[in-house]
Amino acid sequence: MAGVIHEYEGLRVKVDDVIYMPSLDAPPEKPHPFVYFISIHNDSPVPVTIRGRKWVVQEDGGEITVVEGDGVVGQTPVIDPGGHFSYNSYHVVAHGAKASGAFFGETATGEWIFSRIPEFRLEVPGWGK
Repeated sequence: MAGVIHEYEGLRVKVDDVIYMPSLDAPPEKPHPFVYFISIHNDSPVPVTIRGRKWVVQEDGGEITVVEGDGVVGQTPVIDPGGHFSYNSYHVVAHGAKASGAFFGETATGEWIFSRIPEFRLEVPGWGK
């Protein structure tokens, strides 16, 4: 069982890009797909393994979706000191939305940590709030 988990200054999350992709499949009730590109940087002196994530997406219409799970995009990457792990994924929304969250990990010394995902917008072009 993990001990106390704390925010880790050695791990830094960057939202590299967010792209509205209307050509992707999306259900009628959430017709606006977005692809987002994320990189997780390890500025610490020890390797860090990403063990999980938690996303919170709050739509402009008020609906909140929480996505939690093990690893990230089906992997539990080990990020060496000075290294990074980059990936992309997508989310569909009914309206514009804001997204944020955290990645959870474990250092090579057994310390359980997290790093916040900076809040970003899923902005539908031409959509007025």
